[in-house]
Amino acid sequence: MTGSSSGTASSNGRRRYVLAGIVVALGVLTGGILLDVLGTILFALTVAYVLMPVQGWLVRRGLSEWTGALAATVVGFVAAIAVFAPIVVALYFRIEQVLDAVEALPRELSVTVLEATHTVEAGEIQALAVDYLSDAATSFALALPVLGIKFALFIVLMFGLLLKGDEAGRAAVAPIPHDYRDVVYALTKRARETLYAIYVLQVATSIATLLVAYPLFRLLGYEAALTLSIMAAVLQFVPIIGPSMLIAPITLYHVAVGDLVAATLIGVLGLVFVAWLPDIAVRPRLSRRSAGLPGSLYFVGFTGGLFTLGPIGIVVGPLIVAVFVEAVDLLADEVNGDATFTELVEADDQEPPNGAADTETTFEESSSQAADD
Repeated sequence: MTGSSSGTASSNGRRRYVLAGIVVALGVLTGGILLDVLGTILFALTVAYVLMPVQGWLVRRGLSEWTGALAATVVGFVAAIAVFAPIVVALYFRIEQVLDAVEALPRELSVTVLEATHTVEAGEIQALAVDYLSDAATSFALALPVLGIKFALFIVLMFGLLLKGDEAGRAAVAPIPHDYRDVVYALTKRARETLYAIYVLQVATSIATLLVAYPLFRLLGYEAALTLSIMAAVLQFVPIIGPSMLIAPITLYHVAVGDLVAATLIGVLGLVFVAWLPDIAVRPRLSRRSAGLPGSLYFVGFTGGLFTLGPIGIVVGPLIVAVFVEAVDLLADEVNGDATFTELVEADDQEPPNGAADTETTFEESSSQAADD
């Protein structure tokens, strides 16, 4: 009877793993077929994962599963419009002004160092910048129909994932033995915290940057104040350096045209109020549910993901790094417990090397055998 039960359990386990292998193989095949929209699918997956608590909250307030998923999808749709619409509008309506500003830069820049004047030729770089911006504007205009289709796909996928997210989660953990599911849940928690940090915390900081940057640029007399503010808000997603990537070129532009007062004002006020203030005002208040990933690792994941995967790598890169760090922490806790690295080193120093112990044991055994003989 016991043998029959164990055989049935073993057969069920093999069947589970075979089904899991089939799912993985079909998933790889599907991913290859949908390669051109894979970024959109990953984006929808991560946004839906962040919005699942919103759908759950709405269901607990009396809405049905379908209505709650629809309402959460509307929240995601409005958030996406609020984030991307200003970028599209700014690129579409302000590209001519950006080109005029680049073309207005002096062809030569004289720099005096230790009473010696050096002339820097900037005409060739200026021409390359104009060509690059013109090509980027043309490519963006041609890609608008495709972007519209991908955005519609994003909305449909997000609704489907929110509606069937529970079933997808059950299917994902089904092949995993119960003894290892705590590892999966820990990695899932870290992924959720990281996505919260990327979407909620970063978006809130970007909105704060926009609200601070717009009046500052208007006060300093910039005609494209809204465009510059949107660019500063978008650059807030770049870890560590952020909006300073915008403030520095503007400062250098004023230095190039000889307006040192404007360069000093935008350099000092921009770094303090645009690049620094939103971080210290918003981030600490929302970081309670974030992953707490160090800025250096976040920067590594951001840049690596961006260069390897393109725009979707902004999200996927830090996410993979965060999950990897969590897996390393789990392994360290499993092997070393709560001991610190210093304690482990001291404990290893106190223990005799295995080789010496084995040599001593062998010597004692040899002496004993010699005495017996």
